[in-house]
Amino acid sequence: QVQPVESGGGLVQPGGSLRLSCAASRFSSDDYRVGWFRQAPGQEREGIACFASSDDSTYYANSVKGRFTISRDHAKNTFYLQMNNLDPEDTAVYYCATDPKSGTYRNTGVLCKVRYFGSWGQGTQVTVSS
Repeated sequence: QVQPVESGGGLVQPGGSLRLSCAASRFSSDDYRVGWFRQAPGQEREGIACFASSDDSTYYANSVKGRFTISRDHAKNTFYLQMNNLDPEDTAVYYCATDPKSGTYRNTGVLCKVRYFGSWGQGTQVTVSS
């Protein structure tokens, strides 16, 4: 399966914004999950923003809620992460991931677990620093 590819990372000052893009493989059905994850040095990879089409569920980690927004263009097999009001604590490698699984997630964090995604990008560095 073709792996997704992230782009849009870089260096930004605190309070700034970035928009990450993920070019994903074509989905085999209308049911799929997409997600954004991040990993800082010495830390576990964590899910921060995920979407499941099967029940229109969206999940945001508390650390990014209100600042980050996940969106998608299904026809283009592309999804995005808009990151606003960035903080140095947001510095990490950001990964996009996809999975064809369907289910009922009810906007809960279960839809954004690392172990539930099977197709991963290689990551893009986001550095927030003055």
